[in-house]
Amino acid sequence: MIADDSMVVRGLFARWLGESGRFHVVGVAGDGESAIEHAGRHHPDIMVLDLDMPILDGVEALPRIIKQSPRTAVLLTTTLTERNAQLALQCISKGAVDVLPKPDNRSGLTLSLDFRSELLGKLSSITQSRFREGDLAADGAQSAPLPSGVADLRPLVSVMPRYLVIGASTGGPRAVARVLGDLGEALANLTTLIVQHMPPLFTASFADQIATQLGVPAREPHDGERLARGMIYVAPGGRHLGIERKLGHIAASISDEPPVHFCRPAVDILFADAARHLGPAALGLIMTGMGSDGTDGATTLRRAGAAVIAQDEQSSTIWGMPGSVVRAGQASAVLPLAGIGPAIRTLVGGSRPA
Repeated sequence: MIADDSMVVRGLFARWLGESGRFHVVGVAGDGESAIEHAGRHHPDIMVLDLDMPILDGVEALPRIIKQSPRTAVLLTTTLTERNAQLALQCISKGAVDVLPKPDNRSGLTLSLDFRSELLGKLSSITQSRFREGDLAADGAQSAPLPSGVADLRPLVSVMPRYLVIGASTGGPRAVARVLGDLGEALANLTTLIVQHMPPLFTASFADQIATQLGVPAREPHDGERLARGMIYVAPGGRHLGIERKLGHIAASISDEPPVHFCRPAVDILFADAARHLGPAALGLIMTGMGSDGTDGATTLRRAGAAVIAQDEQSSTIWGMPGSVVRAGQASAVLPLAGIGPAIRTLVGGSRPA
């Protein structure tokens, strides 16, 4: 299902999807009201939903679409502005799966092979996650549930971690926010660094959203900034976030080096630097997302004596990134989303959030 106020965009998306041979377009809509009506009539597997539409925009239409068709995965599309980034993150927190920024103009949209490839890639990953069959083997992974139902990670670490390094992509904003919220006061005992695959503007809005929701300091770091305990740092969109030792201190390293596995920021960069400079003082967490970014970094972290937690398949929107780490045998533990925060909290200390 395609919902966009531009007839040109609707036609373009429909043609791309048809030519791919992987999708069947059941309907198109030019406004939010029509999108809701189509959702109730067709119950599509996926809806591509534009944020900016007449009568009822995507923000207002989303909850009603989900109510009409709960199993429909909603992929947002929008032009890249600070306002739209904030609105898209609100939608993701309310159930949208992911967001894809559009080129600034129609000619850019028509001519952008990268945008077409990214759109089809995201839709394919969403489709695979919705129709996967069976469970992938979790070789090399351990999960030790206590009677309380909280996994005991203490046997997996040699020292108490003081740095939490997180990698996530599709479905990540909501999942990461859940883990950070579940950590509660334990965040004060950690320096937290996050690579969330997002374009510029979106990552700054994501950091602001975390700070507002949790009441903790969260922002994009600047290059060379000394990393402080109790802070949450989010990699700037389109730039790598790494770690370096500078004048005896641990500092952020922001760079424009080439993408790694087509990703910038890349989880592999952050994890590799954490292994080099932090060793077992780091705790890796790889969460929902498409692709395999983070697998090489997780391997490096494990070799340096650090533990790596992978989100389980059932609770992941897309089990690409964590699944890749699990299949590589580099997950110290595989945990459901609801169990990750409590497990880390028992490891690093901190009261249960109210």
